[in-house]
Amino acid sequence: MPHDIRIDDYIAGRAAFAQPILAWLRERVHAACPDVEETIKWSVPAFVYKGKPLANMAAFKAHATFGFWHRQELKTGKEGSAMGQYGRIESLDDLPGAAALERQIREAMALTDSGTAPKRAAKPPKPELPVPPELAEALARDDAAASHFADFPPGARREYCEWIADAKRPETRTKRVADAVIWIREGKRRNWKYENC
Repeated sequence: MPHDIRIDDYIAGRAAFAQPILAWLRERVHAACPDVEETIKWSVPAFVYKGKPLANMAAFKAHATFGFWHRQELKTGKEGSAMGQYGRIESLDDLPGAAALERQIREAMALTDSGTAPKRAAKPPKPELPVPPELAEALARDDAAASHFADFPPGARREYCEWIADAKRPETRTKRVADAVIWIREGKRRNWKYENC
């Protein structure tokens, strides 16, 4: 496949230490995957195989990075503090040999061919916010609203709690609590007006 001139420009515009690293990585990807397409995604050079992301690379002031889209499935043993699978790449010595890297690229291609979706680490749920005292008191006086509020998912409860807690003036907080109880009693989430937009 042809080379994307934007990647030529990207490599030429990087620090002297990074240029041979990026050029070598690019060569390895093309050697292992002749059908690869080049593009720019997320402002860095990216490689696409059969319309799906395969890998990307980038260079910064003091290091470069290279990573596979299937990062969880393709462990290299060098994952570090930098993005990508090889940690901070400061020279070609920080990378595996050509044969080993090309083997990993073919493994990434096989994952794409199999239709395997990349695994992503699950984000920990946000902690429940304490219910503002004014809202808690109002809900204690209204069983229907309290029942709906308890049945809301955590994110919906959090939206109400944040909205009321963010009120700077007492009269604003009082108005928000009154509106919230009416909406909650009707089973409406905080931003119910925008749900069908």
